[in-house]
Amino acid sequence: MRFLHVGILLTFTMLLVGCSGGGSSSPAPTPIVDGGGGSGGGDGSGGGDGSGDGDTASACNVAAQIDFVEAVLEDWYLWYNEMADVDKSDYDSAQAYLDARLAPLIEAQRDLFSRMTTITEDETSISSGAYIGFGFRSFTDSTRLFITDVFESGPAYAAGVRRGMELLAVDTGGGFETLDQLSARGATNEEIFGANEIGVTRKFQFRYQGEDLNIEVAKEELSPPALAGEPLLIEREGLTPVGYLNLRQFIDAALDPAEGYFSLADASQLFDGEGVTDLIVDLRYNGGGLLSVADTMMDLLAGVTAEGEPSFKIQVNDQHPDYNEDQGNWGIFDRLPETASPIRIAFITSGNTASASELVINGLAPHVETVLIGADTYGKQVGQGRWDMHEQIEDLERADCDIALRLTAFELVNGENQGGYHQVGLDGTGRFTLCAAEDDITRAFGDPRETLVATALDWFGSGACPSVASGLAPQTMAQLRSKSTPWLPAEFIPERVDGNLR
Repeated sequence: MRFLHVGILLTFTMLLVGCSGGGSSSPAPTPIVDGGGGSGGGDGSGGGDGSGDGDTASACNVAAQIDFVEAVLEDWYLWYNEMADVDKSDYDSAQAYLDARLAPLIEAQRDLFSRMTTITEDETSISSGAYIGFGFRSFTDSTRLFITDVFESGPAYAAGVRRGMELLAVDTGGGFETLDQLSARGATNEEIFGANEIGVTRKFQFRYQGEDLNIEVAKEELSPPALAGEPLLIEREGLTPVGYLNLRQFIDAALDPAEGYFSLADASQLFDGEGVTDLIVDLRYNGGGLLSVADTMMDLLAGVTAEGEPSFKIQVNDQHPDYNEDQGNWGIFDRLPETASPIRIAFITSGNTASASELVINGLAPHVETVLIGADTYGKQVGQGRWDMHEQIEDLERADCDIALRLTAFELVNGENQGGYHQVGLDGTGRFTLCAAEDDITRAFGDPRETLVATALDWFGSGACPSVASGLAPQTMAQLRSKSTPWLPAEFIPERVDGNLR
C-alpha cells in the first residue's frame, strides 16, 4: 500500500436508522478568505459556539461562512464550471447558499453528498462502524420483513437470530402485535424497534424453517465484524477449492479485527496456502468505507500480479493538474506477505454495493479476470473532502468557529484511467460481465446452494453466465440514496444512515 492520503474514505449511505463515524480535515490553500467576513448574507451570529471577541465573532458569522464556501467551491468543486450563478447576499445561511450554487447538480442527482457540517459532528464517531442496536440487517417488501445479516458480535446473534428468519410480530411492551397491526395503527420505526439506547429491549416473533420462535433482545453498543463469518473453502472435485470471502464494510476491523474474528490478511493467507485460483468476494451489502482498507485489499488480491502498477488514481478538477499527475495521490499495488494470486474473481454485487466496493472491483479488473454476480452496483465514483473554516482564516480558532464543509471534490479511476460508473454502476460502463441473479436469503453466506454463490460457481465451471438464476429478495436500488463521504486525509467514517440496520 503506497499512496499519500492513506485515510480517504469512500462510503455509501441509505435512509432512516443510523450508525456513525469520526474525522479530520482536508488540506486547502490557507488563508483563502478575508477574516473580516465579506459580502455574504446574514447577521453577525453565524456559526461555531459564538465565543470570542467581536472580531472573532465577525470572522465566523454567516457572511464569512458564505465567503468561505464560495472560495472552496470555486477552487475545489469537482464540477465547478456547472454551478449556478447566484447573488450570495440573497442567502441567510451557508447551507442555503451551497444548495443554490449546486442546484443543477442536485437536481440531476449527480451530487447528493455536499453539505455543511461541524467539525464536532464530523468527528463524533470512529472508523469502527460502531453503533447501538440489536445487531442485524433486514430486508422489507410491502408486506414482509426478513433478516438478511446478523452480526456475530451482537446481541441478536447471541440470542439466536439468524439470516433468513421472517419477522412476524413485535412486543413493544403491551404484547405481541403483527407487522400488519403495527402498520395499521401507524406505529413509528422507533416505536417498533425502540430508541437507539443501550438496554432498550424488544421481544420478536420469528418464523424460521417452518418453526415460530420468540426471541428477546436488548440493544447494545456493538462493532460489527468487518468480515461476515470466516473465509471459506468450497471444495470441487479434481480442482483446487474456490475461496469465499464476505466483506461487510471497509473499516479498520478488516485489517485489525477483535480477537476471535478474521482479517482480510487471514483470508488471503488461507487462500494462498490452499492454492486458490478462483475466488468469490461477496460485497452484496457493502456500501463502502476506508480507502486505506480498499487499497490493502487490492494489494492482497493482486499485489503479485500487478506489483508496482497503479491500482487507482485520485482525480480532482482541471484547475489542479499538478495534483492529478502527482503519483503520491495514486494507489500502487504492493506485494504483501499474505498476498494471494487468484486468477478469476467473482464479485457478488447488488444496488447496495457502492463506493469503495466499486473502487476495488474497478481497480482489479485490468489485472484479474472478473465477473459481477447478482445485480449492477450503485454507481458512486466521486468522493468528498472536508474543509475546516478556522483553518482557512488567519488567527481564527476552532473553539470560535466549529464550521466545516464537505464537498464533492474528486473522482476515482483505475490504473488505466477507467471510471465512468458514477450513477450508472459498473455494469453500466459496458466493461464488465454481469450474471444476473437474486439474493437467496433462505441460505447462509457461502452456502454453495445459495443462488448468488451457485451462480458464481457455475461461472467458474463454464466461463459463462447461467441462463436462469433466481432467488427471494428483489433489488432495492431505487430506494437507496448517498449522503456524504470525506476526502484526502480524513481518517473516519461519516454518519452512516442505513434503513436496514437495527
